Amino acid sequence: MKAFFDFNSNRIEVDLKNPIDISIPLVFNEKQPNTFDIDFASSEPCRVGDFVGDTRLGGSCNFEKISFVPHCNGTHTECIGHITDERVYINRVLKDSFIPSTLITVMTSPFRETNDTYYPNFSGSDNIISRKHLKDSLLHTNRNFLKGLIIRTIPNDESKKTRQYSKEEAPFFSIEAIELICELGIEHLLVDFPSLDRAFDDGKLTAHHIYWNIAKETHHLNHDSRIFATITEMVYIDKKVADGNYMLNLQIAPFESDASPSRPIIYEVK
Repeated sequence: MKAFFDFNSNRIEVDLKNPIDISIPLVFNEKQPNTFDIDFASSEPCRVGDFVGDTRLGGSCNFEKISFVPHCNGTHTECIGHITDERVYINRVLKDSFIPSTLITVMTSPFRETNDTYYPNFSGSDNIISRKHLKDSLLHTNRNFLKGLIIRTIPNDESKKTRQYSKEEAPFFSIEAIELICELGIEHLLVDFPSLDRAFDDGKLTAHHIYWNIAKETHHLNHDSRIFATITEMVYIDKKVADGNYMLNLQIAPFESDASPSRPIIYEVK
């Protein structure tokens, strides 16, 4: 099945019959990615009086109660409401159905090997995406496909599907790298690690504030805030998927919340 999209005076062909799912399946009560040592996502049969929601236990149907934290239990998409006093909900701000996007593979490096900065200051073990590494990976990018940016970090292996990030430090963006992303006008940023920021950063969330244009150490919208921009964290892109141009379909649950579990699907562009 083919579809044709017109944008910026160009027509592109998209292969819809071979979707590539870059979300991590959330397997309840079993191995799954996790950050901040939050309880694992779990499910259990509902029980109401004599009714049990599990056919294996004699119930007439399966009827489960699910508990999870979107920001910590697997692939999720978040909006500006993540850091504002104003209640902003992901299901209201995500308007794009198909997003011309670029997939790149990026090296990370110890902060001491760069001249980049971060707030609060870097610590000895910090591993970052620097402006230089990001710029190098974007060198031959078609600007028409930079409404969305999907970042795969290396090394890249399937351990990302079950990684416990409280025990293994994740990379994050330097100030200069996230500023480059904003300069390029990227509205949908997808990464294969749990946060744009260092996990324990004294609650500053520097990269998030820069990306959404919220003043440093404040929590209020302003007239220049990037209210329709989204961040998707903890995706997984198999090494068999080539860098390049894709059409992104970013699927979320219609939650009145700052974040939702999500299923980003990418399609090859012919």
